[in-house]
Amino acid sequence: MVDFVIVGAGLYGSVSARILTDKGYKCIVLDKRNHIGGNCYTENKNGIQVHMYGPHSFHTNSCGVWDFLSEFTRFNNFRNHTKVNYKGSIYSFPINMFTLHQLWGVCSPEEAKRKLEEVKHDIPNPSNIEDFCLANIGEELYETFVYGFTKKQWGKEPRDLPASIIKRIPIRLTYNDNYFDDAYQGIPIGGYTKLFENLLDGIEVHLGVDYLKERDKWRARQFIYTGPIDEFFDYQLGELEWRSMRFEHFILEDTDYQGNPVIHYTDSETPYKRIIEHKHFDFDGQKDTVITKEFPESWDRSKEKFYPINDAKNSNLYESYRKMIPDNFIFGGRLARYKYYDMDQVVASALSTSLRL
Repeated sequence: MVDFVIVGAGLYGSVSARILTDKGYKCIVLDKRNHIGGNCYTENKNGIQVHMYGPHSFHTNSCGVWDFLSEFTRFNNFRNHTKVNYKGSIYSFPINMFTLHQLWGVCSPEEAKRKLEEVKHDIPNPSNIEDFCLANIGEELYETFVYGFTKKQWGKEPRDLPASIIKRIPIRLTYNDNYFDDAYQGIPIGGYTKLFENLLDGIEVHLGVDYLKERDKWRARQFIYTGPIDEFFDYQLGELEWRSMRFEHFILEDTDYQGNPVIHYTDSETPYKRIIEHKHFDFDGQKDTVITKEFPESWDRSKEKFYPINDAKNSNLYESYRKMIPDNFIFGGRLARYKYYDMDQVVASALSTSLRL
């Protein structure tokens, strides 16, 4: 009998399959899509590695995670210097000293601190995103960087969303505009798909297989499941809420479209939330360029699940489903655990679990 059937060829499933196979277990990997890599999947278009489900810049402070993945890929030195387009004006982002100079003309951290204290609203114990932002950064920064983007992302007014969704608003009183501060950062040279091919080398993989529709066909000592937890149980307790995404890809006969890999559109009128220009992830000097516009959408069962809505109602429903997980199943990853994870967190979780088995 097969030792493990692993449902999902994304990060959690692929890392688990590699570790368990190397420990001597027989693994079979199934994926509903016609490709490996999950949402990290990249596709070669005109010599450009296109991030088909949104940009994935790998970053971590874990030497163990970085060293493990480096056995299967070589990372470039990419750093994510995102920019914001608000009604035609371009701003440095995350909010840093240059951003504050662009908006307010301040030139020193002390000036910036004083200005921030001036613009903050006195709102004790803010419970929603709008009040949280007004209490921490004031109206102008909230309108420029948070309001429209959040409204598009979640399909609701920020005042109707819990403050826990935004958690914190990083403001750097330096001119550092690197989106991440992690010690290890980069993107796999040759694309993420090549990384997954290396992780799954020598492992039996079946694509285009909807495990939930033919689960009786597959037998194993144990299962690792990375799909949606509510769908696993046929939504018998109800649907967890998600936000979905739609991606429009364009190949352009142009050497450069926007001069940066990621530009966020933070006004509420622009229907897409960001434009990705993929050639800037690679530095390879390709002749053409490929851009992707990302449109947040409400989710229904015909669409992919991207962002969990982790409010109290959904968290309680997830806990009810979690208690129903069969003893011979391990649930891992974003969909199965109803939580948004960074990539390194998924890898670390898969490593930790599979090394213990």
